[in-house]
Amino acid sequence: MLIGREREVGKLKELYESDSAELVALYGRRRVGKTFLVDSVFAGKITFRHSGLSPLDDRYADESSRKSRLGDQLKHFTQSLALQGLLKSRKKPSSWLEAFYMLEDALQEKDNGVDRQLVFIDEIQWLDTPKSGFMTGLEAFWNGWACHRPNLMVIVCGSSTSWILNKLIHNHGGLYGRVTSQIRLLPFTLHECEKFFAAKGISFSRYDITQAYMAVGGIPYYLRLFDRKLSLPQNIQAIFFDSDAPLREEFDELFSSTFTNPDTMKTIVRALSKKESGLTRSELLQETKIADSGEFSKQLKALISGNFIMPYCSYGTGKREELYKLIDPFCIFSIRFVQTNVSSHLQWMNIEDSGSVTAWRGLAFENVCFHHAEQIKAALGIRGVSTKESLWSRRGTEESPGAQIDMIIDRRDRIVNLCEMKFTADMFTMKSDDHFALIRRKSTLTEFIPRRSSIQTTLVTTYGLTTNEYYSDFVHIVTINELFAF
Repeated sequence: MLIGREREVGKLKELYESDSAELVALYGRRRVGKTFLVDSVFAGKITFRHSGLSPLDDRYADESSRKSRLGDQLKHFTQSLALQGLLKSRKKPSSWLEAFYMLEDALQEKDNGVDRQLVFIDEIQWLDTPKSGFMTGLEAFWNGWACHRPNLMVIVCGSSTSWILNKLIHNHGGLYGRVTSQIRLLPFTLHECEKFFAAKGISFSRYDITQAYMAVGGIPYYLRLFDRKLSLPQNIQAIFFDSDAPLREEFDELFSSTFTNPDTMKTIVRALSKKESGLTRSELLQETKIADSGEFSKQLKALISGNFIMPYCSYGTGKREELYKLIDPFCIFSIRFVQTNVSSHLQWMNIEDSGSVTAWRGLAFENVCFHHAEQIKAALGIRGVSTKESLWSRRGTEESPGAQIDMIIDRRDRIVNLCEMKFTADMFTMKSDDHFALIRRKSTLTEFIPRRSSIQTTLVTTYGLTTNEYYSDFVHIVTINELFAF
């Protein structure tokens, strides 16, 4: 059952019904549901489909084996043609150029000139092995033949967002400007997670759904691992920590299948996990001991395009002070709890109420809120107002203490929402320490906002705010129910 994805489904159907050749780039991180989306929308309509072979095989660990990698990919492509009745001869092509010629011949022979032909190439980045000539073959296929066939639609799909962006969408060679449509498939929102769990017969509360999101993000494949017979803590145990837990090794597999340099990428991500507010480029270089180069810039860009990290300028600062922050929920949870307990038999039920888990929940909820900024804006009644969301932190000096604000919404109507995030099991109660801390943050922020702007304090929490002498500290109160809005 396909949950959500209304916009993407509508776009794919519209492209399928068009009267021109279409080259569609569908991309998004591993396990987000790209293949499932195509299979659901085009069941029984795919003329030819092929998926690249994963590079995880140990035989391919050595660069000297690249010819074997190319040979296996071509052999697999030939098998796909044969299984789908599109191969006259079992002769394996000697290059990607020849392989695409074979595909052209097969499609042309099957074409009746009326019905739409749909070619689906999945995990396309795995086909582009070193020095394989894959891009030359793809370019020749599209420019020399496919783009001239109005009843042909080609969907190329990849889990490496950086590969899709660099090699296809922003291609500077023969495929420049050739992609007719691009669709980025994002993780589920809380609203979609709730619908997904309901479809599986899982009756979690919104409090528990939010915690599930904190651990795995809105990744459909991860969400489908939850068992309706188990409580949330039991599910976390079974999914991450049992000896046969399906996501026990997923962190390494995620990076190996997405990046050509997984170890370097994991080093960057682990370094960022140590600093909740993020690190500057120079701090990140110092922490990781990676050489400062153009290659490092590409690595950061790849992590950003894959939605693992985000760059941001703390409110009131310039580009030179840009920070990089880890924002992927699964990576944050995995590094904090799974990676540090690989050799032990951690029992989640035994640490669920510990200080470390409570601290993680607080920080993870801030991340959830940042992923649902649009829902917060809707709750504030400013969805149509132009805004810019950012974090804000000021490091302490000898003269003044540091301060940090979970999220700032800088609005065009000259209002700045100072947002505090509090994840609690019941209504949040402001205490005197919280009251004076909020006053200090507001006072410090006043120094940075334009004179014509004003600050509105905003609380985003689970169940609201108890009424006491500090209740009026907040102008707006947003609860998780509003984060679940469509």
